[in-house]
Amino acid sequence: MKTLTLDGSSLSLADLAPLVAGEDLHLAIHPAVEEGIRASRAMVDAHVAAGDVVYGLTTGFGKLKNVAVPREDLAELQRNLVLSHCVGVGDPMPEREVRIAQILRLNSLLRGVSGVRLELVHHLRDVFNAGFVPVVPQQGSVGASGDLAPLSHMVAAMMGHGRASVKGAVKDASEALEEAGFAPLQLEAKEGLALINGTEIMKASGVVSVLRASNASKAADAIAALSVEALKGSVRPFQDLLAQLKNNEGQRRTAANVRACLAHSEVLLSHEDCDRVQDPYSLRCVPQIHGAVKTALAHVTDVLSAELNAVTDNPLVVPKTGEVFSAGLFHGQPLSMILDYLGLSLCTLANVSERRVEQLVNPDLSRLPAFLTPRPGLHSGLMIAQYAAAAIASENKIHAHPASVDTIPTSANQEDHVSMGVTAARKARTILDNVEAGLGIELVCGAQAREFTKDLRAGRGAEAAHAELRKVVAPLEGDRYLEPDLRAAKECIASGRLVAAVEAAVGPLLP
Repeated sequence: MKTLTLDGSSLSLADLAPLVAGEDLHLAIHPAVEEGIRASRAMVDAHVAAGDVVYGLTTGFGKLKNVAVPREDLAELQRNLVLSHCVGVGDPMPEREVRIAQILRLNSLLRGVSGVRLELVHHLRDVFNAGFVPVVPQQGSVGASGDLAPLSHMVAAMMGHGRASVKGAVKDASEALEEAGFAPLQLEAKEGLALINGTEIMKASGVVSVLRASNASKAADAIAALSVEALKGSVRPFQDLLAQLKNNEGQRRTAANVRACLAHSEVLLSHEDCDRVQDPYSLRCVPQIHGAVKTALAHVTDVLSAELNAVTDNPLVVPKTGEVFSAGLFHGQPLSMILDYLGLSLCTLANVSERRVEQLVNPDLSRLPAFLTPRPGLHSGLMIAQYAAAAIASENKIHAHPASVDTIPTSANQEDHVSMGVTAARKARTILDNVEAGLGIELVCGAQAREFTKDLRAGRGAEAAHAELRKVVAPLEGDRYLEPDLRAAKECIASGRLVAAVEAAVGPLLP
């Protein structure tokens, strides 16, 4: 198992990729951060000892910010804060997203301005390494003062409330803690607030979606190349010269991927002098369409990568200046906007993929047997697969409505503008699920179309994509129950196996 050493400043998407791929990590904390954590905690202890009125340390929260709390009640204040905020609803978050949220919350505390004890930081590391994973409901955050409700569920589980799993077995949190070898967490002044004020839930979901989207983007290029082969399209629109004239990096990367997948194709050579003047946009504009998604992914990745090492709680206890800042670093607007951007960008991949599916199954367009069955009429072939692709593309348009433009004031109008960042993250994940399913439909159709031109060798990448699918989906010789085929094709894409097979044949594809 790989060890990930956290220092609060250098965490990257690549560091978290093993969790997205279904692997696990062992956490360590860089010793250099410990002095800053102690210094920040010393400031908290000094304010508490002096009886100072400081928001979040010795007062209530939100609208109750002006209510002072006696020193002897500060531990109960933090406990009450966490439990009262456990109001999440809906299905549990995917476990890998919770694991990433655990890392992100810990990494933020290592910046040394959150005022927590070093012992708490070590406890968070140890709980993670023991495989303790809180059950966190997906809904309930407006992304204003951070992801209060879901993060509270995450912390409450460590306190023995709610549900949690240890190595995959879900049970009462108290029982899971005992199995993992931990007593329920006891919070001290400032610590509950430090743990639940943050944007780690929307970030964690965003991390998984961005890494999955990068894979889907590469897979879309390879699948489009297979469709170009099957439809005997032209390779000329993918020349690098055209990308230079367009002056667009996303287009250049997409065109390079498709050219690599089409290299050494006998199919393309066989119709160089055909009577077709132009291919439809869904083929010849692949560099522009897929390339725009790559450009969006690059921007989303840049913003999200910076946020992985951001401080997001409140108030901030800064030893360097000796000040306590009550600011708004927990507000999720920077994330909600890019997560909306991610979702609407991914819709494009499903939209254009569905159009290529139509090109493949429609005999008036494809010059192939109707609906890609050897016996049209008696058999319907892949006729209704196009319906499913259309349904997915249409549903995505609903999910693409931006969450970041909405706001409902909370906490008696103290938190009068909210980001809805977790909603944006959940929508992006749903869109991505649909995109992988839609690309799977195109992969099945493109591979089936190749069955009618197998006498000619396709490009190396297209051949690799075809061969990888054939490991799990047999050619369609007659009508059969198709749902398992489409599910297997989606999994072939989502797991990364398709991209890995293509890259083994042609070299690394560009994200």
